[in-house]
Amino acid sequence: MKGLIGGFYHVSEWIMKFSAVNLLWLLFNLPIVLIVMNMIFVDRPRNLFILVALLGIMAPFILFPATAAMFASVRDWVLKTDTSSIFRSFWNYYKENYKRSLLGGLILTGAWIVWGVDYYYFNKLNVMLMFTFLLLGILLYVYTLNFFSLMAHYDLKLRSLLKKSFLFTFGSPILSGAVFLGSGLIIYVSINGLLFLIPFFTGSLIAFISFSAFYRVYLNLTNRS
Repeated sequence: MKGLIGGFYHVSEWIMKFSAVNLLWLLFNLPIVLIVMNMIFVDRPRNLFILVALLGIMAPFILFPATAAMFASVRDWVLKTDTSSIFRSFWNYYKENYKRSLLGGLILTGAWIVWGVDYYYFNKLNVMLMFTFLLLGILLYVYTLNFFSLMAHYDLKLRSLLKKSFLFTFGSPILSGAVFLGSGLIIYVSINGLLFLIPFFTGSLIAFISFSAFYRVYLNLTNRS
């Protein structure tokens, strides 16, 4: 199809892809979604602590495998290799990457817990410490997204995957900046006004931007070698 009708069809096809994968991601993360919703409305610090602890326990088993499947699905779009149905692809990637994403999730969730505890206690001491841990949090956030991008693209053992994610995060400031600014803008817009993006587009858009930025850097490095 060409012309205006073809353009509308192409746009609607992409909207369907993003929304379908985002909804699947939320469906597979339903326990996590319920915990986060309760955290928003909780009014007692003790209850908030319990919810955060539950989130930390469940994240490696639920959040990480579902997010790995979402990044792998998005990779097919970027490389233009998507041929099967969206649900079938998502489910296949979920099963294929479950063990690696679970083990990686245990390590990264542990890193996030350490960062969260340190930030909670040290940001009250002085402004310099607060900004230092804030910067470390940003780097850990970018590292986590790069971890998912590399898992989607490489068939590597966990140790090599973690090492490669470190090299991409700290060896390519342009990639880290693009991932942080792109995903940060999506989160900001989603929370401050366009709430409808959260159930339909936020997660899949972040995955698409993060993997696209990674893949561009990957192609540049491949062409140089």
